[in-house]
Amino acid sequence: MSTTTMTSFPTYRRSHWGQFKSRVAEWHRRSRSRDELQGFSDADLRDIGISRCDVHHEIHKPFWMA
Repeated sequence: MSTTTMTSFPTYRRSHWGQFKSRVAEWHRRSRSRDELQGFSDADLRDIGISRCDVHHEIHKPFWMA
């Protein structure tokens, strides 16, 4: 009885899948960061050097925009 090992996807497909997963993870990170930014106090924003107007602009960006 012989056993053969087969990969489910060719290498190029796995790399595309990995790129896709990385991109979705980045979009999720941006969304979480923008949600967190929205909750910062004015003092917190002064500490990091951005204004409430900057926050408004950032949180209204689509998740895919850096």
